[in-house]
Amino acid sequence: MRFVVFNQKGGVGKSTITCNLAAISAAQGLRTLVIDLDPQGNSTHYLLGDGHDDAERSAAGFFDQTLRFTARPRETDDFAVDTPWNGLRLMPSHPQLDELHAKLESRYKIYKLRDALAELADAYDRIYIDTPPALNFYTRSALIAAQGCLIPFDCDDFSRRALYNLLENVQEIQADHNPELKVSGIVVNQFQPRASLPQKLVQELLDEGLPVLQPYLSSSVKVKESHQQAKPMIHLDARHKLTQELQALHARLIPA
Repeated sequence: MRFVVFNQKGGVGKSTITCNLAAISAAQGLRTLVIDLDPQGNSTHYLLGDGHDDAERSAAGFFDQTLRFTARPRETDDFAVDTPWNGLRLMPSHPQLDELHAKLESRYKIYKLRDALAELADAYDRIYIDTPPALNFYTRSALIAAQGCLIPFDCDDFSRRALYNLLENVQEIQADHNPELKVSGIVVNQFQPRASLPQKLVQELLDEGLPVLQPYLSSSVKVKESHQQAKPMIHLDARHKLTQELQALHARLIPA
């Protein structure tokens, strides 16, 4: 199963959700790959710390190869690296993604990621794709390549207003490029159950029949510690409330 984690708004927890769900998948014995298409590289730093700066073994290396004719092209999995956790691999981000963007778009390489991931169908049980906070070439490539779309929602009014446009963009990709793509659900992040505004906003989404997933992910300073130590929650504190919520959310996703 291939999931894209997508929201055009920044700071909503895309990388946190991507890496923690992937770490849970791997901990449960599923062969798991994370692909970091955001040039900021938050997922890369989360899973590897500051130890990766290899443009060749990265998403940038993969896309750069699509721009050049090569008699013996490298296999897609050669652009991924191991993480410290068994069963979890990463195709890292790299700053060169920014430099490649215009060339990739002008030469219409939009289906290359989809084709590459189809070749990996027997190698991985779960693939999670982290995306930039914009509907650009990389995000469209991910939406075309994925089967399920997870949409982080961080309980503010700006996020709610942007959500409808986001859903329209996903529907357009479905209609024009990827009929297999489904909205797997809206992931409520940074939820504060005692605050009235988050409760009101989430209830409005439910009343409108939108696919809001439960449980909601609690706001916690522990996740900042998780980022700092480059250690997903399942490995930092398996008994923490947020870890339990992430595991329950993972269980709601379509089984492999």
